Amino acid sequence: MAVVIIDYGMGNLLSVQKAFLSMGIKAEISNDPRKIVKAKGIVLPGVGAFSDAMKNLKEVGADEAIKEAVFEGVPFLGICLGLQLIFSVSFEDGEHKGLDLIPGEVKRLPSSVKVPHMGWNQIKIRKNRECAIFKGIEDESFFYFVHSFYVNPLNEDVVAATTEYGIEFCSAVCRENIFGVQFHPEKSSALGLKVLKNFGELVEKC
Repeated sequence: MAVVIIDYGMGNLLSVQKAFLSMGIKAEISNDPRKIVKAKGIVLPGVGAFSDAMKNLKEVGADEAIKEAVFEGVPFLGICLGLQLIFSVSFEDGEHKGLDLIPGEVKRLPSSVKVPHMGWNQIKIRKNRECAIFKGIEDESFFYFVHSFYVNPLNEDVVAATTEYGIEFCSAVCRENIFGVQFHPEKSSALGLKVLKNFGELVEKC
């Protein structure tokens, strides 16, 4: 079974799939819970509202399938909204429960900065955190961001990288088989492809 890119009616699925395929990594778009559970790797992309995304995931049973697969050790990568969805709760237009794979909350960027945060920005990789998806990527490398909310993990140990934009926010997480990035690797040129390639190689080892 290939990497499964989860289709829940939101996000730039084809561009993520094309990025994987361009590097020879098999990637299939699906919302079938049976395929998600059997996948060698799972990618949850996303652009849009947190509450709508969770509703769509639940309607097809993808939420429970993701949890089951992650619990079994399947490598998981959340991108942008996909990163936010793995947290406990979001305060985007109210209060909404997430997948709760990593304890923490999703908060709006401060009013002192232009929202959405859009464009190229640097990531500061935590030196004390070895994160497989950042293999071969230098500290303070630039990636492409488009978001209005950010994740605030309960446990600092999961933070793999941070970014400055009005505040210093968590821009990547890494815990066992769970990975997540706030930026869009599929829009981040060669370094973004490197992140996806690293994830693909991780999947192949499992």
